[in-house]
Amino acid sequence: MTSMPPEERIGSHVKRAEQALLAAKNAALRPAGVTVPQYAALLWLAEKPGISAAALARLCGVTPPTMTTVLKNLQERGFVERSPHEWHRNVLETRLTPEGRAALEQADAGAVRVERALAAAFTDEERELLVRLLGRCAEVLDAQR
Repeated sequence: MTSMPPEERIGSHVKRAEQALLAAKNAALRPAGVTVPQYAALLWLAEKPGISAAALARLCGVTPPTMTTVLKNLQERGFVERSPHEWHRNVLETRLTPEGRAALEQADAGAVRVERALAAAFTDEERELLVRLLGRCAEVLDAQR
């Protein structure tokens, strides 16, 4: 017997919700031919053209080696282009190609449908509370590292 029953573990509930979200987004992104990590990278690249792989990894919540793989796959498909930074030759800048922008637009339509369906399950007040509570979860867990 453990010292805390599984149904009382908040982490289990958070993980279950995360897995359900990822499964729903993967299904929504399938027609665009991208994965959730690839979509996240495309989304951030649209907002921050020229960003480095390391900075992109931080924004997407993945490790730098994982982002390297994601970018390699996106580059092979012609969705991103990478070129040396003007002043820092060891840093590669990454930008969306027109094909990448088109893939992002298709993928984003599916992802937004998932996000809107999720948001519609809550009142405005519940959504605000949920965001605050999840933020508090992140703060507590960050402090545990």
